[in-house]
Amino acid sequence: MDGMTASPGRRVLLAAPRGYCAGVDRAVIAVEKALEQYGAPIYVRHEIVHNKYVVQTLEKKGAVFVEQTAEVPEGSIVMFSAHGVAPVVHDEAARGGLATIDATCPLVTKVHKEAVRFANDDFDILLIGHEGHEEVIGTSGEAPDHITLVDGPADVAKVEVRDPSKVVWLSQTTLSVDETMETVDALKEKFPQLVSPPSDDICYATQNRQLAVKQMGAESDLVIVVGSRNSSNSKRLVEVAKLAGAREAYLVDFADEIDEAWLEGVSTVGVTSGASVPDVLVEQVLEYLSGRGFEDVEIVKAAEESITFSLPKELRRDLRAEAAALVAERTAEK
Repeated sequence: MDGMTASPGRRVLLAAPRGYCAGVDRAVIAVEKALEQYGAPIYVRHEIVHNKYVVQTLEKKGAVFVEQTAEVPEGSIVMFSAHGVAPVVHDEAARGGLATIDATCPLVTKVHKEAVRFANDDFDILLIGHEGHEEVIGTSGEAPDHITLVDGPADVAKVEVRDPSKVVWLSQTTLSVDETMETVDALKEKFPQLVSPPSDDICYATQNRQLAVKQMGAESDLVIVVGSRNSSNSKRLVEVAKLAGAREAYLVDFADEIDEAWLEGVSTVGVTSGASVPDVLVEQVLEYLSGRGFEDVEIVKAAEESITFSLPKELRRDLRAEAAALVAERTAEK
């Protein structure tokens, strides 16, 4: 591979937008602010966002990540991740004497509210999403008796509903746009009266990142997606890149996971990152590529993003005092 740097025509196509979306930005800042205001430890139920580097960085600052609410000592502050939680988790926190900060992405909250509304109107809700994903667990928990999970077009055949005239679809926000519409089309064939949600559930950031990868993938021999294995939207970017025409596409957390053999015979590398990835990790990938002759970087711009979300309102309160009061209340009850 020594001769690589001398060859002409090597270029990088860098996707825009890429990386942090507004919901992730808000969640990460919320953890940092909570640590500043209330001091460590701040407990976080599940990874705040699906990114290894972000989680490790916040752990060093004093965040403690737990899988279950029961793991959090009474009188503590617990934060719910950007993916959202089911109502039962809020109840668990209250019973456990915990002050809570809800960092659920507002776009996920919108889907939760739609689920509640359609369940109240006694609809069967077909939730398109991946089984076991935190967001799907949270949304399903809003109306468990009304929601059936549909994990891709292959699942449609076995879906049953009570009344085909009262069926609506909702979806996980981080899916591939094309695959979701394929599932919706299959559902519409089976249930012609299927109602669509008032607005598309797949979030603007997911759509924009996929759009940029479609444009880029068509021109790339290799696409490198920076993101973690448990990040649904990052995994979708790899799939979208391949479907768009990239010869190969790989998911890496860090630049040092790139295998130099991937670059053999490659003249155009596309680079993008999932919605929970800080740009410093992309910079390291660009540095790696630059050191191997890929110095020419072109931006592939698919959309402008100017959306921001305000921080969780709980950060304006004295949560340590609230947690102490909850514990005192529980002790008095005993």
